[in-house]
Amino acid sequence: MSLRGSSDAEKRNIETMLNLIFFGPPGVGKGTQAARVAKFYNLIHVSTGEILREEIRLQTDLGMKVKDVMARGELVSDDLLIELLENTCAKHKGARGFVFDGFPRTLRQAEALDEMMKRQNCKVAKVIALDVPEEELLRRLVNRAIEQGRTDDTVEVIKNRLIIYQNYTKPLIDFYKKQGIFVGVPGVGTIEDVFSSLCTVIDNRY
Repeated sequence: MSLRGSSDAEKRNIETMLNLIFFGPPGVGKGTQAARVAKFYNLIHVSTGEILREEIRLQTDLGMKVKDVMARGELVSDDLLIELLENTCAKHKGARGFVFDGFPRTLRQAEALDEMMKRQNCKVAKVIALDVPEEELLRRLVNRAIEQGRTDDTVEVIKNRLIIYQNYTKPLIDFYKKQGIFVGVPGVGTIEDVFSSLCTVIDNRY
């Protein structure tokens, strides 16, 4: 976004806010690392998955709308997620920045996020993709289902979610590469090793 014609306050906002997107298929570890990064850099962690599961737990109108969709491993509609994201970010005015975990997942969502950033006189600094082989993803997700008792992580649902990721979310890589803010980081290794690699990318973002 061009800074021409922006006020000094707007320029400072664009330059000082740190907004990150964590990208990757289910089970890649982005939730764990996004939370660590948010805490380390004093940012707000926005996990659409956690927010939606909480809405379902509370049996809100939104929760009832998305419950069956999530149980099938399908994507929640763009309109609902965009509304959810805007409402969540509005609750944290004055935040140093946000770590978006699980959003965007479609091109329309990415475009909506860019528009929201422009309205707030800020931008996304980096889109970070954690890279993990599919075999390892399946192993992680099956183990998580057993450990956490998550009924939404059956083998069939896992495979469906990975197919949806390939069809709808992976094309976003080109969208963000064109903006020059996309970077891939190996997601296999210890939590500390992956976190260290992420911090290196974030600290060298300019």
